[in-house]
Amino acid sequence: MEQKKTILKEGFLVKRGHLVHNWKARWFVLMPDKLLYYKYEGSKRDSCQRGRIMLKDCVITCPFLEHDNRPLVFKLQTKGSVEHFLEACSREKRDEWAAAISAAAEKLRMVDSGEQSSQQDPSGSQLHNINLNKVLDAMYDVHNGIKLISHVEQGSTYSNCFSGSAVVDWLVFMQLALTRVESVTLASALLEEGFLRPVGLRSLDAIRTAGLSEQFMDDSTALYSFSENFKKRGSVKAETSLSAVELSGKLMRRGYLLKQGHKRKNWKVRLFVLRSEPSYLHYYDPTRDDISPVGGISLRGCLVSALEDNGVPSGVKGNVQGNLFKIITQSDTHYFIQAPTHQEKMDWIDAIRQQTS
Repeated sequence: MEQKKTILKEGFLVKRGHLVHNWKARWFVLMPDKLLYYKYEGSKRDSCQRGRIMLKDCVITCPFLEHDNRPLVFKLQTKGSVEHFLEACSREKRDEWAAAISAAAEKLRMVDSGEQSSQQDPSGSQLHNINLNKVLDAMYDVHNGIKLISHVEQGSTYSNCFSGSAVVDWLVFMQLALTRVESVTLASALLEEGFLRPVGLRSLDAIRTAGLSEQFMDDSTALYSFSENFKKRGSVKAETSLSAVELSGKLMRRGYLLKQGHKRKNWKVRLFVLRSEPSYLHYYDPTRDDISPVGGISLRGCLVSALEDNGVPSGVKGNVQGNLFKIITQSDTHYFIQAPTHQEKMDWIDAIRQQTS
């Protein structure tokens, strides 16, 4: 009975519905034999389960790249072939969740079959006699190829490019490589042969300073492009939208937090993204496919402070369960935010304070 109550991991994920294919933020709790999920109601976790996914003989596909504008999805398929699509707030969190669920499922399989160990042969690499031209053709494919994006970095707009992490995700998803390490090796070969080229400061700096095997970066801020498709539009001109400048800063932190609305005072799960140079905190609606932020906070001159967990502070509505903090802007707008844990609250406060001066 003790083992059944063991919590292996918990946190927010965004789940696609089975009947109506909309996306909803849910609080997930990973147990040794199942994955439970709950609804957040009025900033407090509902005591009633919204669902349960049994892990015995389940199969994890990570990354799962068949949802446009949602590169952080992984798929969990149960023994009965029911598919669950789950989205994390970052690639690191996505891979952590997928690894934790896979490990729990593997442990169940080992117990079932009486095995003591299931160490895989590390020599199972499939990177032998790879035809790089065929890999490049697959990347160009209109339907299943890698998705091209535009990215603003320090006043320059780069079009028809993709991040290093997106390339690694795509290579694993297309089964052109078995692991992320293999994908980096394959992408480095494409780079070395001149099929890909670095775009922007991060990837160019890696070329100059890293060893040959480390030139390609599995990083969401390192940009690359097809060599003959590289385009750069000089400095950002006056017509560039303010939001493009706001979103061009260096990514410092991202994660799911609860935010109280200004008008209705209800609490909703939002994906928060903290950037520097310029210093902004943007928040997104994780239930929508739209990749534009719902709102943003200019952090210059802001005050950020933790709120006491005993009682409900002034200005806060709902049955909150603690871990609250507040941001006050220069224009005296108050934002009330709730983190899932005390540690996350303190980490966010520290990160935001570094951007307010």
